[in-house]
Amino acid sequence: MVVKVNSDKNIQLNLPGRNSTELMSEVFGSKSTTVRIVEIGPESSDRGPHFHDQFEEVIYVLEGSGFLKTSQGQFSLTTGDTVCIPAGVLHQTFNNVGEIIRLFCIFPISQIKNGTTELESWNDA
Repeated sequence: MVVKVNSDKNIQLNLPGRNSTELMSEVFGSKSTTVRIVEIGPESSDRGPHFHDQFEEVIYVLEGSGFLKTSQGQFSLTTGDTVCIPAGVLHQTFNNVGEIIRLFCIFPISQIKNGTTELESWNDA
């Protein structure tokens, strides 16, 4: 069954350190994918590092710049970049400039909450 979600039905998620809009997930009828737009404000660091137990995450930078800190190194991010974070890799996205970084995030699972482990800081890793 084809699922179409009008923009006025997108879900605004109340998540620390970022504005996150869910465009597609099991809530809308997806059986295998979650899609979000994530905006991280300037100098925001309210969210600690996290990892996804059994699934990867693909991030496309729609606009802005920042960096991605991972357990496998640090990567600069700028408009047009795409990164794939494998399952189990600890990561955290930072905005270190004076404007919003806007990300298009795709997960190959219809509900990511139960498969995501959040840490308070990198010291907890």
